[in-house]
Amino acid sequence: MNTVEAVWRIESARIVAALTRFTGDFGLAEDAAQEAVAEALVSWPRTPPADPAGWLLATARRRAIDVIRRRVALRDRYALLAASPPVAEEPDPDRIDDDVLALMFVSCHPVLSPEARVALTLRVVAGLSSQEIARAFLVPVPTVQARITRGKKAIAAAGVPFELPPPAERRERLAGVLSVVYVIFTEGSTATAGDRLVRPEVAYEAIRLARTLAALLPDEPEVHGLLALFELTAARFPARTGPGGSPILLADQDRHRWDVSAVHRGLAALAKAAAGGLGPYGLQAAIAATHAAAPSVEATDWDRIVVLYDALGRVAPSPVVELNRAVAVAMASGPAEALAIVDDLVVSDRLSGSHLVPAVRGELLARLGRRPEARAELELAARLCANERERAVLVGKLAALD
Repeated sequence: MNTVEAVWRIESARIVAALTRFTGDFGLAEDAAQEAVAEALVSWPRTPPADPAGWLLATARRRAIDVIRRRVALRDRYALLAASPPVAEEPDPDRIDDDVLALMFVSCHPVLSPEARVALTLRVVAGLSSQEIARAFLVPVPTVQARITRGKKAIAAAGVPFELPPPAERRERLAGVLSVVYVIFTEGSTATAGDRLVRPEVAYEAIRLARTLAALLPDEPEVHGLLALFELTAARFPARTGPGGSPILLADQDRHRWDVSAVHRGLAALAKAAAGGLGPYGLQAAIAATHAAAPSVEATDWDRIVVLYDALGRVAPSPVVELNRAVAVAMASGPAEALAIVDDLVVSDRLSGSHLVPAVRGELLARLGRRPEARAELELAARLCANERERAVLVGKLAALD
């Protein structure tokens, strides 16, 4: 990563947030910042600035003023903006923090589609390029660019103000922000498609966003719960794949390769979350912490994990939670009891089209010795699975049945 990319990745949120406050136009701010980056790629190799972030902000401010100057209908506004010198303002840490937080709320505004929220958050808050986002989610670059463009137009059309929501609305809107960051991390930790099981670069961007939120909202338990979940999950990354990227199942992982520092960070964040009461993300983090505390799969406190999934199912019910609870029940009480839970999911048809249900059901049937049924389920799971690495695991389980 060159100097421009490194500075942009670190400072992009603050720069775009300051420009949005300066211009009052989210789309213009993001465009002007991108133009400044393009100019930096040309000029910095010749004469690197002493203050890279300040240079980007000052250049982007000039670009924004140029655009406003060309807008005949906004001459009065341009005169007001041009009255202040186009240089970086004296940083105000409190104001900057509010600006970055406001930027995250704007990027995740309910007027946007879920896809646009993810694309805008990665672009303007995390500082990823359209090419990086496209690679992360395995979609064409024009698709990402279209999502970003539509998102900025939707924000402008809805007149979304660049400000923090009122306290009464903030908690409700915060749930949407957290869900976007969660989606980003989930795609990084277990890719839905492609030839890699884990996309660490995507997951670590989500962790960076979660750390930013935790610093900006230190009194929100679920923010710390989300960060704890990410840290504890990412701690296993070094042991989740072998040579060539082949997946290693939890039972076969070398736990000495788990990132101990990440575990400690996750436990510290979980303690902060628990102080205010565990919500859905905190409960998931508590499950991850139970795995982190166990020396092996066999020694894991599966009864505790079942209880935690029971609690999670009450506060945030979903078919995926129920399926994960079934896996925990299989370890705590045996495959027969777990199979009844999965069969209920099949009847409800709530995960139709997903490979997850037949994959778990095939595993349970195999443990019960019902091999023909297990084979049919695993074959279905392999057909439905879009990730090549996960499909290879399913094919391996099919071979083991023989």
